[in-house]
Amino acid sequence: MNSGADALGLLPELFLLAGAVIALLTGSFTARERQWISRAIAVVALTASAVAAGVAFAAVASTAGSMTGSMAGPMAESMSVYDGSFILDGGTAAGRLIVAVSALLVIALGVDELRGTARESETYALILLASLGAVVLAGAADLLVLAVGFLLASIPLYALIGIGGTKAGAEAALKTYLLGALFGILLLLGVTVLYAVSGTTSYAGLRGALATASPAVVGVGLVGVLAGLMFKAGAVPGHFWVPDAAEGSGTAAAAFATTVPKIGGFLAAYRLLEMMPGTVRWPLLIALLSVLTMTLGNLAAYTQTNPRRLLGWSTVSQAGYLLMPIAVAGSVPLALPSLVVFLAGYAVTNLAAFAVIAAYPDRNELRAYEGLAAARPWHAVALVVALLSLVGTPPTAVFLGKLTIFTAAWDGGFWWLTVAAAVNTVISLFYYLRWLAPAFRTASPDSPGAGDFAPQPWAGRTAVAGAILILIVGVGAGLAWAAVAVPLPG
Repeated sequence: MNSGADALGLLPELFLLAGAVIALLTGSFTARERQWISRAIAVVALTASAVAAGVAFAAVASTAGSMTGSMAGPMAESMSVYDGSFILDGGTAAGRLIVAVSALLVIALGVDELRGTARESETYALILLASLGAVVLAGAADLLVLAVGFLLASIPLYALIGIGGTKAGAEAALKTYLLGALFGILLLLGVTVLYAVSGTTSYAGLRGALATASPAVVGVGLVGVLAGLMFKAGAVPGHFWVPDAAEGSGTAAAAFATTVPKIGGFLAAYRLLEMMPGTVRWPLLIALLSVLTMTLGNLAAYTQTNPRRLLGWSTVSQAGYLLMPIAVAGSVPLALPSLVVFLAGYAVTNLAAFAVIAAYPDRNELRAYEGLAAARPWHAVALVVALLSLVGTPPTAVFLGKLTIFTAAWDGGFWWLTVAAAVNTVISLFYYLRWLAPAFRTASPDSPGAGDFAPQPWAGRTAVAGAILILIVGVGAGLAWAAVAVPLPG
């Protein structure tokens, strides 16, 4: 083991850790009106992490691209560090990049909200630490690293949700903490069971060792670990905290909590299940959880009048779609690339929608957006692009994601899951329209705010930038996909 080379391979993670520590220390010795220095440190750390992740992804893609003409190639080429406990492949590199860009967007949309507050520097440190936890989850190749990543992604998240000091934020933080503690115990129990029957915590040794173990015992261990990861991903049965966190916490914290943890949670679930033996029927379990999650999220969103809570339930439904490629992990080459594409599209889309909310933080009803199109047409366009992307309308980012995950599930034999997801996609359009319709109506005298839209500048600009990024990801990724996914003739 070359410690220097291994540390160099974890350069994106080291940037996040160093940024968190420096931002926290700087904020502790800086006047409140100069806390922007901690924000600048966080932005530099995230940018450096994103650049390092992008370089790593380009290196993996170029190496794999010379070997294969399929999109799965850049995802499949891999190496490991620290005795195989952490995987460096296309999935890890993409996860790092998505996490870093998402955290940058969270900081941008939260500038107006956080500037000059008593806990500004602490918020940036927590964002960096929780992002680090998500990245550790994304590349974990050992059950012990998985457990550490879960804790690192969870503990800062609890503080981030409640850091605003409001009654609703405290309630949401407590609920998230209690559920996190419960599902964390289940995850550790599952890790213990899998280790007991396999004699190893390394993913590389799990498949062979578990193939000869009792399927019932393996199933118990796997369900425990999956329960913890479903909490992190905001999917059934660990979804209960998501709507409360989206509604009760600050806008930046809500945007982060409904976006970044999913990236680590779903990539971690994919890696673990890819190593599971065929003696346990885990694909059917994941497929059933997928249908239940997307259906529950969509039906619950119908009754919401608060845009934050609507997006909270929306993110639960999106978790259901994200489970589709995980149901075919290891059996369909398209599974991991489609998961990464959907994660990237969902992340920028969800953050763009939250940026619109951050631009008008006092509007807590869908009716309060009456007159938005007339007063702020660019923000209305950003809202349209974000919500239609969440539906999966071309040429937006989520459209390509849904197209690829639907294809992966169908290729894996889950035609009924694909049909259920398509039906749920159509259903979701109607509750997103419940937000869009008021935005394009003339404001009535009794509507909250009476059409007086004075946006928060940073959040408003982030919403427009997010909408542009949604279209860039949708069109650009589609062109890139067509270039590498279709083998060249001859």
